[in-house]
Amino acid sequence: MDFESEKNGTSSIKLISKEGDEFLVSTEVAKMSKLVEQTLDDEDDDCDFDDYSEDDMKEIPLPNVKAAVLTKVLEYCTYFTEIEPMRPIQTPLKSSKTEEIVQKWYADFCCVDRVTLFELVTAANFMDIKPLLDLTCLAVAVMIKGKTADEIRKIFNMSNNFTAEEAVQVTEENKW
Repeated sequence: MDFESEKNGTSSIKLISKEGDEFLVSTEVAKMSKLVEQTLDDEDDDCDFDDYSEDDMKEIPLPNVKAAVLTKVLEYCTYFTEIEPMRPIQTPLKSSKTEEIVQKWYADFCCVDRVTLFELVTAANFMDIKPLLDLTCLAVAVMIKGKTADEIRKIFNMSNNFTAEEAVQVTEENKW
């Protein structure tokens, strides 16, 4: 997949997904990820420029990120870098509607199935892309707002390990 705009003459790198799919990405877009940025900086420190040619394409493996999720991550990073940066998410949240907190494109970006949203959270965390992590965590927060503990356990596929007595005790200790 090619996320590189060759016409602007920017440098590019290859990101390699968990499945081994290669994504050609402009360095500017890829550096939204602090993991990628640090890896590139470390490679520059280790590079012997006598042995390096411009034809050598830097490759960065991302073994924790599936190709489908990396596609979405790069869509986000490209839009953020080249079209319109997301405005910072203000806390405390003024609304429980994502579209009232961030621009429409970013709110629409989060309209994915639950599994994909959680995978985006994980990828943003692994790749250290703070604005994407903030956005996806906002989407999760909006998803669970107003839900009961049982509903939240179901969303996160968590079991209730409390005995009936423990559940009553926890409920009593945490009355609001």
